[in-house]
Amino acid sequence: MSQATPAARRKARRFTLQALYQWQLAGASVTDIEAQFLANNDFAKTDREYFHDLLHGVPGQVKALDELLTPFLDRRVEELSQVEKAILRMGAFELKERLDVPYRVVINEGIELAKVFGAEESFKYVNGVLDKLARKLRYEEASERPSRGE
Repeated sequence: MSQATPAARRKARRFTLQALYQWQLAGASVTDIEAQFLANNDFAKTDREYFHDLLHGVPGQVKALDELLTPFLDRRVEELSQVEKAILRMGAFELKERLDVPYRVVINEGIELAKVFGAEESFKYVNGVLDKLARKLRYEEASERPSRGE
């Protein structure tokens, strides 16, 4: 049974980040990494279905996701830290494919992951890139929010 609570999704994203990090570094099969994570971690309060979707979706679209991110980066994708790269790819996938998840949730979750796993200031970078990407991919939703100063 899928647990779609915010806390269960948050845990799914955390595990996905760690699994994507491993995939990026080791290049192992996503299926093998998924099996390892399911065997070695407590998924009792985790949205396993969401974990599966993100873990298989990001590598399956990695070239397209990198192309979506590129206009908003200040360096090449290859020059990003492994943590930033995994967070940004996951955020891009969610913004593009998971329209059921509000763009603000995607951005906030990326920021929180960057605060825990990223370099000291990387959360600001993640925020800026995902915010700009959200304005492109979710124009209608992102333009509904009032601009600063209103």
